[in-house]
This record gives sequence, C-alpha cells and structure tokens, in this order.
Amino acid sequence: MQDVREAIERYGMVTPGHRWLVCLSGGKDSYTLLAILHELRWRGLLPVDLLACNLDQGQPGFPATVLPEFLARMGVPHRIEYQDTYSVVTAKIPQGRTYCSLCSRLRRGHLYRIAREEGCQAVVLGHHRDDILETFFLNLFFGARLAAMPPKLLNDEGDLLVLRPLAHVAEADCDRFARAMGYPIIPCDLCGSQEGLQRAQVKALLDEWERRTPGRRALMFRALQTVRPSHLLDPALQDFLALAPRPAATDQDNSTEIHLPR
Repeated sequence: MQDVREAIERYGMVTPGHRWLVCLSGGKDSYTLLAILHELRWRGLLPVDLLACNLDQGQPGFPATVLPEFLARMGVPHRIEYQDTYSVVTAKIPQGRTYCSLCSRLRRGHLYRIAREEGCQAVVLGHHRDDILETFFLNLFFGARLAAMPPKLLNDEGDLLVLRPLAHVAEADCDRFARAMGYPIIPCDLCGSQEGLQRAQVKALLDEWERRTPGRRALMFRALQTVRPSHLLDPALQDFLALAPRPAATDQDNSTEIHLPR
C-alpha cells in the first residue's frame, strides 16, 4: 500500500472530487489495484470516487458471473459492459498471430467511452513496475526508441487522464497479495492467443538478470526516474547545433584599471 501511496503522491494523480474508472480484468494485478484503492478511500486517504469496470469482450469461456458477484460482495460501485471485440479481433488477425495488440486498442477505446459516459476524469489501469520495465526494453530492443509506460498520461483528446497507481509495485508483490486474498483469478488466455514472443523474451531476460543479481529490476526502475536528457542523442531533447563554448576572455577583459584620486 505504501508503494501505491508514494506513486499517487509523486506523480500528482489525485484531484479531490474526481471520479476514477478502475479497470478490472479479473487478473491478479487489477484485483490488487482495486483492493488498495478501495482501502485508501475507506481510510480517507484518497479523496476521489471509484467506479470499478469490467469489459467483457466476448472471449469463449469467460466466466461472466465471477466479477459481478465479487464486486457486489465487496460493495464497490461498478459497471459491467459487454462488447464482442473477440469476434472483431479473430476476423482481422491471421490464425497463429497474437491478438493482444489489437484487442488492447479496442478495449481502450471502449474504456474511454465508458469513462466519459460515467462522468469520470481518469481511467485507472493495473500496470505494475515489471510491465513498465518490460515495455521499456521492448521499445529499446524492437522499436528503436526509449519509451516506457508513464504513470500519468493525458489521452490524445485531452479530456481523460490515464493513471497507473501500481507503477512502483513489483509483479511478485501483486501475485502474493492476490493469492493471500484468494481472489477468483480469471486467466488472460481464454481467447487462445498467447503473449507476444518478443514480450516473453524480454520477460525471460529480466527474470534471468534478477536471478543472477537480485535487486536488478529495482535498480533499472530507478534509472527510469533519473533520466539525463542532455546525455542522450535526440536533437529534440538537446539543441546540439546551438551548443558552443563561451568566448575566451581577452587580456583587456581581465585587466583592472586603477584610478588614483587627484
């Protein structure tokens, strides 16, 4: 909980009176997110309204009653939305290719729409520290750019914030918490699509680094918070053409005149 409070405060996520659409997929991360935000609000430490939302995307075998029953027991205001994006994705993506990218874009569009309909100012996602690191290395190795997942982002239309309060939380902590709480975890591969090969490779690489040098993930994450733009090579961040040393001082500039009184 302390890591979440730290992220919320550090990145200025809270505007008192705002309404947050908290996205709940049924995975360990989103359960952890909702539980912590609900607890912080109950303690009076999070002055926003929470609306939990699950988008049922029509995946075969999705247990449609699990999340509504869980949210009702928890006593959290919620909205369950059904949109058959699964059929759209399977029609457009060739067999054997991963659905995740298109599925994510379609889901995001529906979540933005729901947030607007419900009068929310922010869409809150359950991405954690490891997701952010994996995305950074995916962009580095396969996208030829330095980019990760920001903890706070304004959407392209400028009317909604996208927040990631779990930005400082390790995936292993989410897993331990969800197991301890006994949450009814819904697997993310019901559609039959597997995680992209590139992300799986990056995850395996980070796991190996962490195994060899415990604490490596935390160190790399701190590096994302201590960027020196002037030490990179992007002309958009540094006007290299304008960089020039100051003119050397002349002897005349260095001389000191002494005026004696008459």
